[in-house]
Amino acid sequence: MSVVSLVYSVFVYLFVFVLSFFFFFLMIRRPPRSTHGRSSAASDVYKRQGDIRRLARGLYDYPRKHPDFGDMPPNVNRITAALAEKDNLKIQPSGAYAANLLGLLDQVPAKIALLTDGSTRVVQVGNWHIMFRKTSPKNMATAGRVSGLVIQALRYMKQRNIDERVINSLKRRLSPDDKKQLINDIRYAPAWIGERFKQINS
Repeated sequence: MSVVSLVYSVFVYLFVFVLSFFFFFLMIRRPPRSTHGRSSAASDVYKRQGDIRRLARGLYDYPRKHPDFGDMPPNVNRITAALAEKDNLKIQPSGAYAANLLGLLDQVPAKIALLTDGSTRVVQVGNWHIMFRKTSPKNMATAGRVSGLVIQALRYMKQRNIDERVINSLKRRLSPDDKKQLINDIRYAPAWIGERFKQINS
């Protein structure tokens, strides 16, 4: 090999080495890509708009304003409906929440119990614990119908506490079509609740 060829080879080798080192240096100096910017983009927009309130991950609302107290608490019924729609779930209010929806309890409970065909989980929204509890297909057969709401409310109140006052309250609250729906779905109710369905229709 001639001296010229040797010098040329050494020069090419050094050039490639320096170029590789340069690109390596650029790569280690480059900051890592962040997923936070992309995931929080919508949140940043909402914050800039000012009128939209973040309730939970991926859940926002327009707060109602009170002239003296400012932002009003979010509507729990809208929250549960929005969560169900967001995750494509069927839900059935249960426990004290079902009784409250029917006017059998005055105060909205802090723990909102929902039966669902999805997974069991808890979502915290403000002071509310919204509990999704996976249940059997039979319990979900009346989901979204007044019969399912009455079944869950009466279960919560227990048989010994269902007196004439409760029956009369439901008679006044339910429409003729609602009462007809109770009879149509009586097969999904425990026997003692089925008897209460008949009393409500009498």
